[in-house]
Amino acid sequence: MKKSKLFVMRKAFPILLLILAVQSLSAPHAFAQRRKKTAVAASSNAAGKSITVRTEPKAVVWLDEVRRGVTGADGKLALKNVAAGRHALRVRAGGFKETSLTLLPAQRGEVAVKLSRTTDEAELLFQQAEEARETAKDDAARQGAAELYRKALKLRSQFAEAHLGLARTLLDLNDYNSALEEIEAARAARPVYAEASAVEGRVLRMAADEAAAIEAFQRAIREAKGFQPEAHTGLALVYEDKGRYEEAAAEFRTAISQLSDTEPVLYQLLGAIYEKQEKYKEAVAAYEKYLELAPDGSLAPAIRSVMDQLRKQAAGETGLPY
Repeated sequence: MKKSKLFVMRKAFPILLLILAVQSLSAPHAFAQRRKKTAVAASSNAAGKSITVRTEPKAVVWLDEVRRGVTGADGKLALKNVAAGRHALRVRAGGFKETSLTLLPAQRGEVAVKLSRTTDEAELLFQQAEEARETAKDDAARQGAAELYRKALKLRSQFAEAHLGLARTLLDLNDYNSALEEIEAARAARPVYAEASAVEGRVLRMAADEAAAIEAFQRAIREAKGFQPEAHTGLALVYEDKGRYEEAAAEFRTAISQLSDTEPVLYQLLGAIYEKQEKYKEAVAAYEKYLELAPDGSLAPAIRSVMDQLRKQAAGETGLPY
C-alpha cells in the first residue's frame, strides 16, 4: 500500500533535549480538549496536578531535569500534568545564581522560587553561552557560543555543565571528536551524569557507531533511574535506523510519557513508525495528537494533507493514489 508523504519529511528530534536530534525542548502547548485515543493509550499521561512557578522573568525552568519552558514577563510558568510524588525543580535566570529545590507530593498551586543575584564571572559567561547556543541560527553563532563556553571553562575548569553545553554546540557543528572530548571532561567533573551520557549517545549515533550509541543511551537511562526522555528518544531513533520498529515505538512512547506532552514532535515521529509498520489506526491517532497539541506546528500542514488517506487505509480502504 502507498505510504504517506510524511516519510520524506522526517525531522530529527529537537536538541534538548533533543534534541534530540530535535532542537532544544520547546515550551508546552496548551490544548482545549483531551480526547482518549486507544491507539496511543500507552503513551498518554494520566492527568496530573498543575503547578505554577513564580520567579524572575525569562527564567528557564526544569522539572526532573527536563526543560519545561521559560517564565513570562510576569515571572510565571504553568506546569501541567505533573505526576504524583516528589520532583526536582531547577530554575535559572540571567544574572542570578541557579537554584534547585524539591517539590513535595502535596505541593500544588503556585510555587515561589527566589533567586539571588550573582557576580560569579564563570556562571555569567555560562549563562550567556547557553542563551547563545539556544538561539543560534547558523554556524557563526554556534562558534560564538562555543567561545563563551571556553571562556567560562578557563575560569572554572571543572564546570560540568559548561563542558556539556560546549559538547552540544560542537555536535551541532558536526565536530564529533571534540564533542566526545568535552563529554569526557564533563563526566570527569561529575562521574554520574545522565544528561552527558545521553548527549554522548547522540554524538555516537551521528558518527554512525550505533552499538556504542545504544550503550551510551542505556547508561543514561540507568544513571537517571529510568527517567531520561532524551536517551529514550535517542534509542528510538537508533532502533528505527536499524528497522527495529516495535522497540522504536516503545521508546518513543516512554519519552512521550516522561515529557508530559511538552514535545508534540514525538507524536509525529511515533506516527511515522506506525506507518512503516502499516498500523494505520495507530498512525492516525498519533498524528491527531500532534495536531491537537501543535495545530500551528511546522509539520501540521503535511500531516493534515495525508490524514484522509491514512483514515481510509485504517478503515481497510485502498484510497486514491497521491
